[in-house]
Amino acid sequence: MSTLQPHINSIRSYELRLIRSTLSPPPSDPLPQSQPSDHHLHNLINAILASIESGSYLQALTSESSSLVFQLGHDSPLPQLDNSLDSADRVYSELLDRAELFIRYDSTDSEADKASRVVLVLCIAVAAFLGFTQCNFTGPLEGLPRCPLPLEAGEFTEWDNWARNQLMSAGSDLLGKFSNLQYIVFAKMLLMRMKDLLFQGTTSSTIEIRSLSWWLARILLLQQRILDGRSSSLCDMLHVYIGQALQHFSSSEEVKSYWVSNLRDGESLAIVSMLHLEAGIMEYAYGRVDSCKKHFESAEMASGLQLSVTGALGFRTVHQVEPKAQRVLVTNTSPSNNFNGNDIQKCDSSTHEANLHQRESSEVSDILIIPKLLENDDNSKTRPQGSENGVHITTSLTATQQAVILAHCLLIEKSSRQDELQRWDMAPYIEAIDSQRLSYFIIRCFCDILRIRWESSRSRTKERALLLMENMVQRIYESSPAVAERTPLSCGVYMPSVPALRKEYGELLVRCGLIGEALKVFEDLELWDNLIHCYCLLEKKATAVELIRKRLSERPNDPRLWCSLGDTTTNDACYEKALEVSNNRSARAKRSLARSAYNRGDYETSKILWESAMSMNSMYPDGWFAFGAAALKARDIEKALDAFTRAVQLDPDNGEAWNNIACLHSIKKKSKEAFIAFKEALKFKRNSWQLWENYSHVAVEVGNISQALEGAQMVLDLSKNKRVDVELFEKITREVESRLPTTNSLDPLTTDNECNTDQCCIADAGSEHAKQGSGVSVSGRSRETEQLISLLGKVLQQIVKHGNGCGPEIWGLYAKWHRINDDLVMCSEALLKQVRSLQGSDTWKDQDRFQKLAKASLELCKVYMEISSSSGSKKELFTAEMHLKNIIKQAQSFSNTEEFRDIQACHDEVKIKLQPN
Repeated sequence: MSTLQPHINSIRSYELRLIRSTLSPPPSDPLPQSQPSDHHLHNLINAILASIESGSYLQALTSESSSLVFQLGHDSPLPQLDNSLDSADRVYSELLDRAELFIRYDSTDSEADKASRVVLVLCIAVAAFLGFTQCNFTGPLEGLPRCPLPLEAGEFTEWDNWARNQLMSAGSDLLGKFSNLQYIVFAKMLLMRMKDLLFQGTTSSTIEIRSLSWWLARILLLQQRILDGRSSSLCDMLHVYIGQALQHFSSSEEVKSYWVSNLRDGESLAIVSMLHLEAGIMEYAYGRVDSCKKHFESAEMASGLQLSVTGALGFRTVHQVEPKAQRVLVTNTSPSNNFNGNDIQKCDSSTHEANLHQRESSEVSDILIIPKLLENDDNSKTRPQGSENGVHITTSLTATQQAVILAHCLLIEKSSRQDELQRWDMAPYIEAIDSQRLSYFIIRCFCDILRIRWESSRSRTKERALLLMENMVQRIYESSPAVAERTPLSCGVYMPSVPALRKEYGELLVRCGLIGEALKVFEDLELWDNLIHCYCLLEKKATAVELIRKRLSERPNDPRLWCSLGDTTTNDACYEKALEVSNNRSARAKRSLARSAYNRGDYETSKILWESAMSMNSMYPDGWFAFGAAALKARDIEKALDAFTRAVQLDPDNGEAWNNIACLHSIKKKSKEAFIAFKEALKFKRNSWQLWENYSHVAVEVGNISQALEGAQMVLDLSKNKRVDVELFEKITREVESRLPTTNSLDPLTTDNECNTDQCCIADAGSEHAKQGSGVSVSGRSRETEQLISLLGKVLQQIVKHGNGCGPEIWGLYAKWHRINDDLVMCSEALLKQVRSLQGSDTWKDQDRFQKLAKASLELCKVYMEISSSSGSKKELFTAEMHLKNIIKQAQSFSNTEEFRDIQACHDEVKIKLQPN
């Protein structure tokens, strides 16, 4: 092992140089590299690394290294080159095989030589990846040919279509028109093949290449960022490779143990912070807020930052006279964490110009770019701190620390509502970066984008936002600063791609009313849906259709064009054509056909199409909900439940999906699951009285009466006391009665034929607190039962007070509640109102109505007798006798019923009690 150590150090130094090329600009005085063996291979590696560090990615890809790895000499011709998809597939497959052959080359090679070959292929893949990043993210956008290798395929447009199809196989279309797609596909294929070889043990594991997983994760994340939707397959692979990278480099100790003496001062913490930033960005891309926050906090800790937002007096507008409270970001830094190797705070050459643009932009609005803060001294009332543009002095931050601060804006965006307050929450972080004198190009760009998004939502700064956006787009296209100064931190900052940036520019133009300019942007980016929207705003839909048909005549195999034409003409044949030209791989076409089938009522077909579309990309935001709706209409309860469950897994804030899950569990008689789902649904749909009512029913079924009463209260409030669910209140009242201690004195009141003795719990026979004069023992109740009784009374009183929907059943329940509270007088009044609400000319013709009247009358008279017994007064007995006598007189047509005989028996009992002793 000792003989291998110099070789291991050398290999790892190459890995570190690759990682370092994305952390900081190239050093002005590069250190000489050791060459322990096989000088030719190490010379090639050093040469290609020097090209990558200087930003000369084309030079790296066309170097002697590429010719050696892929055998591009005349003695090893590639398959026939032509402008076709098959040709591209054959050529790139052959190139992969040759790269594998180069790595395997000779089984007698030493471990160091095999590792050197792997590193050389890794360098070529990284050069292709960074070349794609230059052309589509950082700029400048010119200078690289279509093909990453020196092949005679420069103008083969079908090869770009092949690359596009490879990227879209993840289940989503591209976000817009990207250039040099072959670069990222080539880089991904190379690294995936290398990973497979290492996994299979084809190359020795004595010398590990641990950074390979990190580079693979970077490529896959970049692929996700150029797609217009989340890809489930990419998500799975990203979590695997990011997990492997974190396993190796998640702490400073692990980084130091791997790279030992090759690290600069503080560089290990910068690497750890960078990795956590990228992991957090990955979680952000898939909407996983908790994991995202965890990684960003780890990055903050590794960078030596402690962030907090406080208040300070200052001025935000030019004409402001009195200072007002401003939110300011406080940055406490640890000196030991600052990475000073190679001037980490080196200012790019465009910073001065950017500051000039910022000053010009600030003159468009009277709102300062950065608020002027007052100094904390005795003269603070008259001495504003900062320059003429409002810049206030803040702690000088490293580039990694600045990236961490901007990452917090992403976290705020995901974890709060999208409203004006959200942008103001981001403002202190944006202004903290704007106040820095030195920033990397990519950090300055992303900070400007965040400011543009914030200021474009405010009328007083929208014009300045438009000017900033124009300057931003122009800056990406300019040749200065150099590529090597644009690349640092490009992986650790969520900088949108150039097409995405220009799309935002076009949308901003539309919001500003400049639709004509926006049309040019969208057409150049081939964003057909946005283009159609603009033409519709101009009432020129036919022009949009004509333009798409014209493009289809030039590119008949573009499924996106066929889908856009189908959206415009509502013709399913267009979607079917899109499936045909994409070899049945267009998820968008399947989704469109599924929606069309649903709209015409063919729910079974819609369900099948949605299932097929979601199998291609299971992370489409609204797909699972639509799939569930189609399955529900098709009476497929199990698939509907599975689909809605997947919908809330992707979007936990989807209240409609939670509601549907709860209803489906209710149908399946799974009350506990339904109760949990209803609770989640109510977090997002608190104004739906129907949802509250369903929630209350399920709460009763699981025995949570307090929640049921809360739901019933909300139903009354939301419906303005118009919605009264009698069945629900009967269930609640029975449940409350069942929790009361029982005695042998009196039976509880009933409002129907159900036997109440079955619904009551048996009290402890040895209870010392039983009260002989009432049906329940007040002192024997638990505190929870007392609270339930109080809540029930509050709700019933609200119904009775407002009178809406207060029928005989409610009066009966209200009487029960008074009986539970031992208030027999109020109980009799409630029963009397129940009896009166049942009386009428129809009562003596309707047997069901008569039976209800008879039961209520019997309960009323029993209470009258009980009151008379306890008070000694015969007034209640006379009232009862008169009431029963009147019923007997009018109900002769029901004389053969059991209820009539019960009335007669009660009448006889009352008359006996009225007789003198």
